[in-house]
Amino acid sequence: MREAPVITKVEAIHFEHVLENVGKDYNTFNMVYEPGGRLVQTNTILRIHTDKGIVGEYPGVIGPAMAELKAIGNYLVGKNSLARERIYNDLKRGSRHWAMLGMGVVDICLWDIAGKFYDEPLYRLLGGERRPLKAYASTLHGDENGGLTTPQDFEDFANQCLEMGYKAFKVHGWGLARDNIQREIDNVLNLGEKFAGKLDLLIDPACEIKNFGDALKLGQACDEANFFWLEDPFQDNGVSQFAHRKLRQMLKTPILQTEHIRLLEQHVDFIVADATDYVRCGAHEDGGVTGAMKIAHATEGFGLDVELHGPGPVHRHIMSAIRNTNFFELGLVHPNVSSTKPPVYLNYNDNLDGIDADGNVFAPEGPGIGLELDWDWINAHKLGEEVIAE
Repeated sequence: MREAPVITKVEAIHFEHVLENVGKDYNTFNMVYEPGGRLVQTNTILRIHTDKGIVGEYPGVIGPAMAELKAIGNYLVGKNSLARERIYNDLKRGSRHWAMLGMGVVDICLWDIAGKFYDEPLYRLLGGERRPLKAYASTLHGDENGGLTTPQDFEDFANQCLEMGYKAFKVHGWGLARDNIQREIDNVLNLGEKFAGKLDLLIDPACEIKNFGDALKLGQACDEANFFWLEDPFQDNGVSQFAHRKLRQMLKTPILQTEHIRLLEQHVDFIVADATDYVRCGAHEDGGVTGAMKIAHATEGFGLDVELHGPGPVHRHIMSAIRNTNFFELGLVHPNVSSTKPPVYLNYNDNLDGIDADGNVFAPEGPGIGLELDWDWINAHKLGEEVIAE
């Protein structure tokens, strides 16, 4: 029997990239189209080294996760990298006072190591198969800058996506939805009228709507327009089980919740409370691949579907290994923005044109996550590197 790779070092490589024609909206949190804008973003690649020379890599580490990694790095050194379940549970307990984001990116790297060790793509280790994954175009937020500024703009963009092969389209509405719910309603009703039977329509106000009353108004418009789901409507931050149970009782449009809670138990509690119809999870947010698969299987046990939050090759692998899911989120996209993601991978595309003619994407076929990092680009944009633990 081959000896398992033992973790010897945890390191981080920091880089920056510039998003062209992108800025921030009124509250500086939402990315929006801004003609001539140059939004500088920083990001980090986590690399977990082993004594077998196998390195697990994940290039999507953001600030809060980085802070947690510095606290848990020493725990990882000397551990069997294949003991993912034990590491998951140890880090879950050790992270219980935090946002528990660091444990997710660690777990992703450990699955990358396992795939490289066994020379198999991640989806196959999870019991899946490579198959077409139906994608939806997930828009940048509405803006006030002549991009996605009016319902007509969203209609035009939905038409473009339909012509490209997309079968589903998701609206991220305007940051000022809390002050102008009528524009959101008009947008929903117009899309419903123009794309009935042509596109599955989804909407995610991203917790911008100010209160339950306006969320109910928007939901009633979704009912009329036959939307596929309504996601995170109002400013409870998507965590109130009671409020979303009440909303479900008053609407026919399915609710998608649980993006803003963490790990298996909180998701199950939300389901048992009848507070959602579809269940949201993400590998980078919910304990990595291990955590996401726990949530997917628990959701399946309740007869519900799970929807993975955000793009990326890891989510393509997970989606290829589960039955109870509908769409791959391809975003954030905009008719006037070429990309909202750093080009860290070779031969991989999560931009607007990343689908095939039938509106599908596929999981990578290489071992582990299955992609090579573009080290020429990374080194040209590198800000620095640091050893977290060894």
